[in-house]
Amino acid sequence: MLKICTIAAVLMLMLNAPLSANSLFCLTDACDSENCDSAGCDGFPCGQYSGRAFLFAWPDNNASDLRLNYAEPLVTDRPDFTEATSTVGLGVTQFELGYTYVRNDDAGTDQHSAPELLIRRGIWKDWLELRVAYTGLAIADSIVDITGSDDLYLGFKIGLTPQCGCLPEMVIMPQMLVPTGSSALTNDEVLPGINWLWGWTLNERWSFTGNTQVNRAVDDSQPAAFTIWTQSLALSTTLTDRLGVYGEWYGYAAEEGVEGRNEQYLSGGMTVLFGTNVQWDFRGGVGLNDDSDDYFVGTGVSLRFL
Repeated sequence: MLKICTIAAVLMLMLNAPLSANSLFCLTDACDSENCDSAGCDGFPCGQYSGRAFLFAWPDNNASDLRLNYAEPLVTDRPDFTEATSTVGLGVTQFELGYTYVRNDDAGTDQHSAPELLIRRGIWKDWLELRVAYTGLAIADSIVDITGSDDLYLGFKIGLTPQCGCLPEMVIMPQMLVPTGSSALTNDEVLPGINWLWGWTLNERWSFTGNTQVNRAVDDSQPAAFTIWTQSLALSTTLTDRLGVYGEWYGYAAEEGVEGRNEQYLSGGMTVLFGTNVQWDFRGGVGLNDDSDDYFVGTGVSLRFL
């Protein structure tokens, strides 16, 4: 019952967050300059731009750098491991979900995860995003067959700075896992962490992004929770207006004395846009060392509601 109440309360907060008339972009196709001014468009076209989407600015940023353009296609945090350096914007809700299969030959395990649901909701200001993630897991080998729900993920995404020349676009994400999962899968304690996101748009087609994380983690082989660092680097490009591809490296490094958690992966994938608010994706990757899983493949879809 506690698990259900926790999830329900968070979803109600996200879906019923009040919309501020001072920072919400114009929703109507035909609105006069008076309505635009009251919506905080600051002279930008109605229905296209958000309010200020970053807390800070580099000295040479201009006003347009600080806003989200809703005429552009949605920007998602999947399918790559590296999170995007942008928020969804005030009043916007984005659903991202999918399925992943993971194989570990050494352990003889097959893992299936779905629905990998991430709900992103812009609240209070355009630079602030509430995030809730849930997935189910099925792990099987020759001895055991475990099926259930993983712990609930809660976090905020805070836009810090837009890009300005060689100075990066940056976002910070405080986050945590809450012990709401099935008895065989839960961590049994709150595990906090923080993720620093940074990146550059190199030109009209290429971008380079990285994430640097520090999180608490638990493992059956360890007597207590420990710290684990995560780093990722991703290079992506758009082949057409609808088709994008990416490649990335990411890895985990556990604190000294923790064995079996120093994993590294190479992965790549593609995204296909259907309009500006729907995206389908596919990904795959391979492990680079003995601690890693051997390979994984996955697919998913993302939906944006303005």
